[in-house]
Amino acid sequence: MDSKIKLRSRTAAALTLAAGALLTGCAGGSQAPAAKDDGQPIEVWARAGTDAATTYAAMFKEFTAATGVQVNFQGVPDLDQQLQTRAASKKLPDIVINDSAALGNYTSQGYLQTIDKSAVAGGGTIAESLWKETQGLDGATYGVPFSRQTMVTMIRKDWREKLGLPVPTTQEELAKLATAFATQDPDGNGQADTYGMAVPGSTERGYLGWWASSYLWQDGGAYLKDEGDGKYSASASGAQQGVTWIKQQFCTPGNTQPGALTAATSVASPFFQTGKTGIILTGPYNFSSFDASLGKDKYEVIKTPKGTEDNTVLAEGENIYVTATNGKQDQTRQVIDFLVSAEGQKAGMTAGKQPVVRVPVNSDVDAAAVYNDPRWAVVQDALKNSSRSFPSAINFVPIKQAAAEALNKIVSDCGADNVASGLKDLDAAIDNELAGQNAKS
Repeated sequence: MDSKIKLRSRTAAALTLAAGALLTGCAGGSQAPAAKDDGQPIEVWARAGTDAATTYAAMFKEFTAATGVQVNFQGVPDLDQQLQTRAASKKLPDIVINDSAALGNYTSQGYLQTIDKSAVAGGGTIAESLWKETQGLDGATYGVPFSRQTMVTMIRKDWREKLGLPVPTTQEELAKLATAFATQDPDGNGQADTYGMAVPGSTERGYLGWWASSYLWQDGGAYLKDEGDGKYSASASGAQQGVTWIKQQFCTPGNTQPGALTAATSVASPFFQTGKTGIILTGPYNFSSFDASLGKDKYEVIKTPKGTEDNTVLAEGENIYVTATNGKQDQTRQVIDFLVSAEGQKAGMTAGKQPVVRVPVNSDVDAAAVYNDPRWAVVQDALKNSSRSFPSAINFVPIKQAAAEALNKIVSDCGADNVASGLKDLDAAIDNELAGQNAKS
């Protein structure tokens, strides 16, 4: 392969350095010297715990064996904090693999170079809809899709069958199943110690806003409306039906686990994993841990029940980002080409204990076939036919946080008629944030 990824840097206060442009100059049009190759192995960071880091390490071992290109890989759980530290020293890692939703934040801080997607070998196997998720507010491409996934609904199959209840197909049926799990002793131990849904209702890191988004969309609501040309408007006031359904779950005794209002995902998920709740909306990354703790035959992955509109679920994923201080053109090209190739995508799915490629972005790779697991067909189908992502061109983090805080306040007061007023306040907070990002229509 002799194609070159053409890169140019975005201007940034956080990175005032000579290495701020590459090949095509600064985004603002100024000409600065190109970033230099320091002669060291290409440095790649990813947000990854121990198991995921092991998978990445195995992937890059395969890559080095095939290409001779040395990679200094680091799995960094607190990646964004560490990036800020490195930005202050004006030397970021060369490549960062992180959430697709991080793009807006990274571009606003000037961390990234743009990418010519036509020069990515295998770029044609990546859906145009995924490439659009890597565009900044200026329309330039700032990342390469690497992995995607959707939220899926998982249910204790053994509990459901013991109670003689059908697989839920609507939100109403899902709520009834949650109540049954909380009140009809589905585990048969004679104790009132089971609950309906495992819910991360905390405001921490915007968890409640993240979890609730799927249910809002299913009932025709949304936090934002895309007005085009990089502009958005707040639209939470139109989500009253979805928020009302969510509030009903928190306010129906037992439908959510104890302490749901302050639970992060690390607290909520174990309620399902240890057999205390029977329903969870989460990502397929939990399959392996749930299989080990519950047994694969004890729970089922179902097509997410419909709201009044449809059964849309949140789609997320990871992109490959090239940083502003990266001067290693050839190594960068080879790393990216490998990561999105069929070989690289399969390695990301199978090379370690935990897959770092969940649903492959390469259309030539079938997740259900590679994993030999039909549950992944449910995930792939949802991703293709009934998923939606948060906007990535803007910094969505403060909007998700505002949503979590507003929703937490609404569902905390079961006796109050506060859905409409709470969402009106959320709209004001979102509009204020959009204005601060120069993204308000």
